[in-house]
Amino acid sequence: MVAMRVLIAAVLVGVIILARRVPAPNMTVVRFGLIMAVFNLTIPYILFTFAYDEASAGFVSLLAALIPISTAVFANFMLPNEPLTLGKFVGLFVAFAGVAALLLSGDSGLSEGGRPLVAVGLALTAVATIGFSSAFAKKHAGTYDPTMLTWLQFAFSAIWLTIAMFALEGAPTDVSSTGWALIGLMAVFATVTPFLILYWLYQHVSATNAAITGYLVPLFVIVGGLVLLDEELQAGIVIGGILVFVGILLADRDGRKQVARQAGLEEITEVHP
Repeated sequence: MVAMRVLIAAVLVGVIILARRVPAPNMTVVRFGLIMAVFNLTIPYILFTFAYDEASAGFVSLLAALIPISTAVFANFMLPNEPLTLGKFVGLFVAFAGVAALLLSGDSGLSEGGRPLVAVGLALTAVATIGFSSAFAKKHAGTYDPTMLTWLQFAFSAIWLTIAMFALEGAPTDVSSTGWALIGLMAVFATVTPFLILYWLYQHVSATNAAITGYLVPLFVIVGGLVLLDEELQAGIVIGGILVFVGILLADRDGRKQVARQAGLEEITEVHP
């Protein structure tokens, strides 16, 4: 599923590049694409997919909501204008208290089975790799075309994921027509579109602010899980989810103040050089 999703996405973005006549990338941008393919696509896609086998979609999406905080942590070391302030640190602490509550509750959101500890380990590793790649993309914003960088990571990932698919699972001969339609929809609306928009955002806003688009994901996933998958909204998920969101909001509020202060300093500098 992951291999086919990424392969279709690579073809679609390749068509866009040809239509736009985007210039060929230099070796530096190719290296960026390789790094993003590993940390922003291959590793998180595989880990999140396995995490969904161990816990409900709502459970995993709450962990995915930690991506903005993960981005803020990496931005502290990679971006001089986005330090990890006290407010962000407090938000980080509260959010991970929510993760601890999820684990202590033992709830997985599934009516039967589930291994929440395994799901947390897989999802948090994916969150860390995305946080690193988000800060990395922002650090080098302006040195690459967003469409080209998107295509490079899709292309690299499609190559080794397809090889892995044939080696471990064989050719996808048992996929139904409905399955192919769903994979195609995921490639267009859950892969190509958000990647292109996110890299465009990196050209215009801070890495932390770009990452807050992920706040909406848990809401849609939890509602979708309840309505479509008959998942359970268990007490541990509710308590842990509240703490996670409080932590994220605290970190976000401090990040916005930080951006506002920086903008004010830049305005003063322009008026009084």
